Formats: sequence, C-alpha cells, structure tokens
Amino acid sequence: MKKVVSIVLQTVLLLVADAVGFFLQPFHLKQVLISSPTMTRTFVWDGILLMLAVYVLLVLIAAIRKRLPSSAINSTIALVLAAILGFAAKLGFITHTL
Repeated sequence: MKKVVSIVLQTVLLLVADAVGFFLQPFHLKQVLISSPTMTRTFVWDGILLMLAVYVLLVLIAAIRKRLPSSAINSTIALVLAAILGFAAKLGFITHTL
C-alpha cells in the first residue's frame, strides 16, 4: 500500500513539474511540429525537462538514503505514468491559428 501511495504522489509531483514548465516556459525551448499559412503547432520542451530534473532529484535522494533499488523503480513507474498523463492531457502542445 505504501508503494502505491508513493507512486501516486510522485506522479502528481512530476505532473505538476510538467505543468509548471509548460505554463512558465523558463528555458524557452520550442519545436515547430506543423507550420501552414493558417496555423502553427509547436511543442514546448520545458515541462519535460523540468519533469526529468525532478525525477533525477528523486533518484538522487533515494541514492543518498541508500534505498536506490526499490525507490528508483517506484520513481521510474511514476515518471512513465506522468509522461503518459501529460501527453494525454496534451501538455506542451500549442496551436496558433490565424
């Protein structure tokens, strides 16, 4: 039960980091996916990068606490779930129409 709660809380933390990176855009890293005369579709990488930074921080904390094998698996599952939920919510995708 503790593992499930840990995974859910880490997933929420990583999703929040993804959303903060998307809305604040601290690094201003954008990639144009589709460009036409009427619309432009871009992807903002800042949320993914912040989510990965938080993941690395979680793994480093687990390594310092000497609980790397069990905590790293939980953090990795949380990262995958957060990435899937972020892409399902279309975090990072921006469409500009004229």
